[in-house]
Amino acid sequence: MKKRLVAVLLLTCMLIATACSGEDPMTDIKWWQKTNVYEVYVNSFQDSDGSGYGDLNGITERLDYLKDLGVGAIWLTPVFDSPMDDNGYDVADYYKINPMYGTDKDMDVLLDEAKKRDIRVVMDLVFNHTSDRCKWFEESAKSKDNEYSDWYIWRDAKPDGSEPNNWRSIFGGSAWKWCESRGQYYLHTFAVSQPDLNWENEKVRQALFDVANYWADKGCGGFRMDAIPYIKKPSDLSDGPSDGVDGMVGIHDMTANTDGILDFLQEFKKNVQNGRDIFTVGEANGVPASKLDQWVGKNGVFDMIFEFSHVNLEFGGQEVWCKEKEWKLTDLKKALGDSQVATATNGWYPIFFENHDKPRSIDHYFPKDADPVLAGKAMGTILLTLRGTPFLYEGEELGFKNIAWPSIDDYNDLSSRSQYETALENGLSESEAMECVYRFSRDNARTPMQWDASDNAGFTTGKPWLPVHEDYKEQNAESESKDPTSVLNWYKKLAAFRKDTPVLIDGTYREIMAGSEQVYAFVRGNDDKKLIIAANFTGDTADLDLAEAGVTEASEVKVLLDSYGDKENETGKVDRLRPYEAVIIEA
Repeated sequence: MKKRLVAVLLLTCMLIATACSGEDPMTDIKWWQKTNVYEVYVNSFQDSDGSGYGDLNGITERLDYLKDLGVGAIWLTPVFDSPMDDNGYDVADYYKINPMYGTDKDMDVLLDEAKKRDIRVVMDLVFNHTSDRCKWFEESAKSKDNEYSDWYIWRDAKPDGSEPNNWRSIFGGSAWKWCESRGQYYLHTFAVSQPDLNWENEKVRQALFDVANYWADKGCGGFRMDAIPYIKKPSDLSDGPSDGVDGMVGIHDMTANTDGILDFLQEFKKNVQNGRDIFTVGEANGVPASKLDQWVGKNGVFDMIFEFSHVNLEFGGQEVWCKEKEWKLTDLKKALGDSQVATATNGWYPIFFENHDKPRSIDHYFPKDADPVLAGKAMGTILLTLRGTPFLYEGEELGFKNIAWPSIDDYNDLSSRSQYETALENGLSESEAMECVYRFSRDNARTPMQWDASDNAGFTTGKPWLPVHEDYKEQNAESESKDPTSVLNWYKKLAAFRKDTPVLIDGTYREIMAGSEQVYAFVRGNDDKKLIIAANFTGDTADLDLAEAGVTEASEVKVLLDSYGDKENETGKVDRLRPYEAVIIEA
């Protein structure tokens, strides 16, 4: 009896200790593995003061909408002080809120109100580069021997006065810019106004760690790390083999994920994340599934990373829109499956199909004539049932589609303009170049949020910084909330289902029907339950073969959720999917 009593007391103490650590009593599942994250593109979410730009108070006003959607964390695009050459990804002061978004007090209110609703606020840290109007750069540009002189990457011109090497920036043109006051070139992976920081300098790294700790201390729930693959440069900065008519080579191919980058990031983890109840997710384009274990998991540097194999199916490492290649559904399934398998026993995966840099998923993954409501529901079904943390993007839950403005002058996006020029340089006509912009422009995902059918879709009482999509009177949050068959209500249903279905959090992933070019199907299972998720990506009826999932011809299964809405809770044989249909089946 005494031994049994001691055992019970020990178990009770262990459960109490685990609960205090922030973990589930019987598992090692963290809060950020069980929640849904929503990316807020701050410029376009909600304007509270009529300026035409979204702001922090606007986000606070819409927290109940996000809570109702099942969101447990919101990732804000950068809200730091910025000249806004690249919509906030050119930071002038990491400690100051951009006045166009509000004040430090407004940020405190947002954090407090979000906390009341059990919503964490995740900040976007832009640590590869700053604005050229950041104090650090302004001082660095003055001379070669001041406190900040080695905070950026400077090099002398070649003997003929030309750039130090033939690298092409991601936004087009040389990755080097001449600085008259210093008499040297500086490196910029992105825009000319975004000089790259020198991470080799310990003082730079410490300054960035201090920034992150400042925001964590204020109560932020985590960080998304922007453009992380580029922070480490090769030591020689030598020329690369030309890949285009301009004689240059893309900087991504020359710098992305250079050896030694993980040492820098381990240092960040040690100085910022360790001991805090936050999560980190790195934007790590170019990290293959085979190397995910170096980036996430027990020995990794982040909790999750955004790798882009499944959203860059048309491209290699360098995105050149006019050189897109055809892809098949099996390519998408393999890309997703590789990442699922690579993180099955070590690490965690952020599931996403849209963000502020990518086109709308309905246009990306489905034929032009696809029913947008069914296509939106199919994407949502995959998003909220794969293993990992779902990251929804603003408007995705409403089934938003791409825009197509007549002229390149109508586009705000720097990348769209440079890609348009690249297309012309490669011999495309103006109309062909515009077709590339229509398919891939970042402005596709940046049009203002459509809240209702009033002027400017309820986004602003002023002139919106980008035009509202022309379909806003029919497609908006208010009208969709009242329509039980809408994409929005399907997302709400999926979010509630995910919350109440542990197998979608801790269950294994196994693909079935891997060779099908019509259907993406997989099994999520644990000791207690097995679910089959299937979606038809075509406009034709498709066979659904569940034999690989252990379902025989004589087996009966139960349809738990069906995007058409007429099969739910039915038991029987399921062997066909209607056009663009998505189902969740219990077997």
